Amino acid sequence: MPRIEILPATADRFDDAERALSGGGDGRSCQCQWWTLTNAEFNATTLEQRTDLLREQMSEKVPPALIAYVDGEAAGWVRVSPRAVQPRLQRTKEYAAHTREDWGDPSVWAVSCFVVRREYRKQGLNYRLLEAAVQFAREQGARLLEAYPRDPREVKQLSNELYHGVLSVFEDAGFETVARPKAGRAIVALDLTR
Repeated sequence: MPRIEILPATADRFDDAERALSGGGDGRSCQCQWWTLTNAEFNATTLEQRTDLLREQMSEKVPPALIAYVDGEAAGWVRVSPRAVQPRLQRTKEYAAHTREDWGDPSVWAVSCFVVRREYRKQGLNYRLLEAAVQFAREQGARLLEAYPRDPREVKQLSNELYHGVLSVFEDAGFETVARPKAGRAIVALDLTR
């Protein structure tokens, strides 16, 4: 059985974050900045600038994400942070129109991005990352945790779209569906005060 450990994405783990983000999909080019920048801002930045932004975020008091390690190797990543520091979420019409929460509320957090390196897929890492994200958000004082997963049971999803997470993983973790803005898409939430 592999040993799995999930730790905060702090500044001293920057090289591990880069490894976790570079194992397939768009993680390496995005540097987990898609939700932190508006579309215009994202398109105006270079990979180097996005990398610098991630380095700055990982140096902050509260890390922006968690890193999964399998037998000591960086294998996965989940962004979990206040929604307010992820402005593209609010600018995404299908989310803005269906959430029940005030976008400026710092007690509402979001799980917005998963990355698992190819060689570690199909081992349940997303379940473990989500479990750790829930615990981390609760420890940081979050009242509610929201996410925007895809439902491949309803609509076939491209693998690059699954960075949002998969609905069944969130359902298994106790999240409730708040809305289904489009076929194959959901908004889910978990009350962390219970």
